[in-house]
Amino acid sequence: MSQALDNLIEILNIEKIEENIFRGYSMDVTRVRVFGGQVAAQALMAAGRTVSKGLVHSLHAYFLRPGDPKLPILYQVNRIRDGKSFTTRLVVAIQKGEAIFNLSCSFHVQETGLEHSIEMPNVPDPEELPTLAQRLAPWSDQLSDFLLRPHPIDQRFVGELPWISKDPRAPSQQLWIKADGKLPDDPLLHACVVTYASDMTLFDSILLPHAIRWGDPSFMGASLDHSMWFHRPFRADEWMLFDQHSPAAYGARGLALGSLFNRNGEIVISLAQEGLVRFTKPDHQS
Repeated sequence: MSQALDNLIEILNIEKIEENIFRGYSMDVTRVRVFGGQVAAQALMAAGRTVSKGLVHSLHAYFLRPGDPKLPILYQVNRIRDGKSFTTRLVVAIQKGEAIFNLSCSFHVQETGLEHSIEMPNVPDPEELPTLAQRLAPWSDQLSDFLLRPHPIDQRFVGELPWISKDPRAPSQQLWIKADGKLPDDPLLHACVVTYASDMTLFDSILLPHAIRWGDPSFMGASLDHSMWFHRPFRADEWMLFDQHSPAAYGARGLALGSLFNRNGEIVISLAQEGLVRFTKPDHQS
């Protein structure tokens, strides 16, 4: 297991300080703001630790304020409902007495029912693709430290990387992802790791058809809301294809949709994210 994955597991092991109240810390205190995938994953962990049965089947979250990575985050869980088949939780993440994030999530006791799945795109296997570090090596003197440092998620991109060229292209991309090491057999932990990973690249598909990328001084981007639906059992330490596309952007907001497929070609998770795409210079358009 990589050290980066060890660090992620450690920060997901949030501290219970009172009934329904947990405390979490940031993995990277050098960032300007808390990584959205981290706060979402910790909030899901807080919710899951108050649930006695069932697995998470959906979550819906709003990013309200930038979080300070140097400060702890308090997660307050509201036990909305404990039913026979479904359990519902509302989690509010708090810093400096203000909500920075909220999450509603639902857990479902496994049942049998109808089954179908959309077809997985035909792409090269992850073993045939170079690692992210190998892909980024030629640009190591031009990219941010965040991109170049070791990550807890192994990412194998199909085709061009989204951050290298500013040339407009179709608003879609594909990559294989998995935890960079073996995880314990805890379904809640696997769900939290995938939730963390889901915020790493989904936003990028919104920018692809425009001559704008992260780091442009005229651009400000941030996740506004994030939703996930967990369809089938999965392991976050096994390869999944992350198929992403952006159907629309307008009014300083863009929408990105994603699907995660297992190696059998079955869709296991669906995702949607809306992001803020604001220009600090009004005359800058792409």
